[in-house]
Amino acid sequence: MIKVLQIGCGKMGKYTMEYVYEHGASIVGAVDINKDVIGLDIGVIMNRDVKNVIVEPVDNLKELIDKTKPDIAIIATMSLLDDIRNEARICLTKGVNVITTCEEALFASNSNPNLWRELDILAKANGVTITGSGYQDVFWGNIVATLAGTTNQIAKIKGSSSYNVEDYGIALADAHGVGLTIEEFDDKIALVNRMNEEERKILIESGEFVPSYMWNTVGWLADKLDLHITKMSQECLPLISDEELQSNTLNMTISSGKVIGMTALVVADTEEGTIIEAECIGKVYSPEEVDTNEWTIIGEPETTITVKQPATVELTCANIVNRIPDVINADPGFVFTSKMPVAKYRTKNLDEYLK
Repeated sequence: MIKVLQIGCGKMGKYTMEYVYEHGASIVGAVDINKDVIGLDIGVIMNRDVKNVIVEPVDNLKELIDKTKPDIAIIATMSLLDDIRNEARICLTKGVNVITTCEEALFASNSNPNLWRELDILAKANGVTITGSGYQDVFWGNIVATLAGTTNQIAKIKGSSSYNVEDYGIALADAHGVGLTIEEFDDKIALVNRMNEEERKILIESGEFVPSYMWNTVGWLADKLDLHITKMSQECLPLISDEELQSNTLNMTISSGKVIGMTALVVADTEEGTIIEAECIGKVYSPEEVDTNEWTIIGEPETTITVKQPATVELTCANIVNRIPDVINADPGFVFTSKMPVAKYRTKNLDEYLK
């Protein structure tokens, strides 16, 4: 039986822990920073029977690994690689594989190459693997790559996806500028719109660049399709509420005229002539709105795929759990899922898929 350590027991962690048990593995430990869940049995968090696994403070992570000896850790906390670096370092140093919902980790080499390289070296030194996965792995990645395999010539790949930031927790809502004024959004998030290519390159090398989720997705797609990017741009624009909306995640009322999220457009040119243009729209939804996901391959022939109302949280968490054998089977290092087998539904217990 594969032993899993859960890091982050919030909205995403609830589902990943449920799915781990349903696929014949076990949670041997759990940590969080939230005082409201520390001390709870994970069964309570999952609304299930008591599991005799108590959520501990994240400061106990080293000792918990020594005590439980997990095979892999699921990090379901923050969106940027820098935000999970400490937990990732501890796990890798202790010889524990890592899979994370951290969106930047999907293809971190194009946004934070120095930290990606550091974690790659650390993982290799300890014979383990780290990767980022989730909804984008399949719905922004492998689905598009599979469609590309049915296309003779591709001029452009164009994608757009929207999601409700309320579903993912405080860190993601903050990253999208929810609750800010337009001026605050301009100062904190939209700086990328005023950068030239050289300034962006300096930020990336320093580890201070803040990528939108599509920035890493576009890098992943190019890697999967063997396209070589020559130029990339990113533009983040605020979405403004024209009505009062309630954010349960941030426990606040967003007044009309304030930011409810953002749209981020990433465009990449490639040596091969194919353009990748991808947009993600993350905001606090009004009651009638639902998630959308649409990708078009423009070329010979042209193909569009639309996924209506995808359950992005559950899909993310199921993909994370289904990927566990791929991570353990992979070569040591920071290995992107673009270099792993296509995500697969697991009909047997997860340990039966290990090499």
